[in-house]
Amino acid sequence: MDGQSFLSMRLFTGLSIASATLDSLAGLLAELRPLAPVKWSPVANLHITTKFIGEWPEARIAELGEVLDKIPRVGAIEIRIAGLDYFPNAAKPRVLFAGVSGGSPLIRLAESIDEALGAIGLKREDRPYSPHLTLARIRNENIHKLRERITNMSKIGFGSFEVTEFHLYLSKTSPSQSAQSSVYSKLRTYPTC
Repeated sequence: MDGQSFLSMRLFTGLSIASATLDSLAGLLAELRPLAPVKWSPVANLHITTKFIGEWPEARIAELGEVLDKIPRVGAIEIRIAGLDYFPNAAKPRVLFAGVSGGSPLIRLAESIDEALGAIGLKREDRPYSPHLTLARIRNENIHKLRERITNMSKIGFGSFEVTEFHLYLSKTSPSQSAQSSVYSKLRTYPTC
């Protein structure tokens, strides 16, 4: 090392959610929040992750941008958000999520990003891509009322929309909130068509 200070940024790539679908998800979160003291995702942060990058040196941001510019175009992606489930499972939930389907174009996009970033040193994914929309992180809280409400919901669909771009996001801890809160902002946008 040459003694320089190396600044890093916490990054990921993803898809933004259409406003009508966000409104539907906001209504669901408003209904569910009072039922369990879990770490709910802010509506403004909802997105579909295509690749978690993690800490990335600020000095290499241009290199990252060049690689993402060269991702093969997969065309427009029809996204549908429906259903609620838990990771890793309902018996021992750690995450409440909404299901995401985007067909083979979404999977190809995620795999292409993973492969391209692997070529510049980022660790490749060791599991198949599983698109989802994180709604809450669950630690050891009692979620009995939340589970019961979700089980009794008859229709759990939030909408469909088309995406023609993905984004490089920056995740920063919000200075005005607890250390556990983050604010996501788009650094750059890349076309899929």
